[in-house]
Amino acid sequence: MKIPARYPLVELMTGIFAVLVLYRYGLTPAAVYWFAFICVLITISFIDLDHQIIPDIISLPGIIVFASSFWFVPEMTIQKTITGILAGGGSLGLVALCYYLVRKQQGMGGGDIKLMAMIGAATGPKGVFFIIFAGSFIGTLSALGLMAHNKSFDISFKIPFGPFLSFGAVIYVFFGPDLIQWYFNMI
Repeated sequence: MKIPARYPLVELMTGIFAVLVLYRYGLTPAAVYWFAFICVLITISFIDLDHQIIPDIISLPGIIVFASSFWFVPEMTIQKTITGILAGGGSLGLVALCYYLVRKQQGMGGGDIKLMAMIGAATGPKGVFFIIFAGSFIGTLSALGLMAHNKSFDISFKIPFGPFLSFGAVIYVFFGPDLIQWYFNMI
């Protein structure tokens, strides 16, 4: 039986992130928390890439599980956790509503909204805005790359947003506060 390349790729990614999280956070509760978070993001990303859906069975319990961030991540508080959930889900919910009102069609799935609520629970409001910006930026660059590579690219082609949000969240876990500080020092 032939094993699809995706399976060892996912296992390799997970192993690499385990090492990177340990290197960044040491053997701490924060490292265990962030590793679990990244594992969920990897799972969600591959499901979204394959099926353009983010299952509620993962994201809704994820909101509750990652709302425990204030116990594991020193800079998080209960207030930041709740604000992060509302900012994450609310900001993308508002974007989806505005798009629907203007275009009279769905432009963003509910899974992305719930994913951002989960991410907000883990990272707080500061993380939410960084991740939405980073995910949008990376997604835009990827779409431009697809258009440049495939001249017959249809602009109405649906690209799942979850993997880009997840990638932005992983960047935040490792570099977010430092990048935010660097940005504000620049202006």
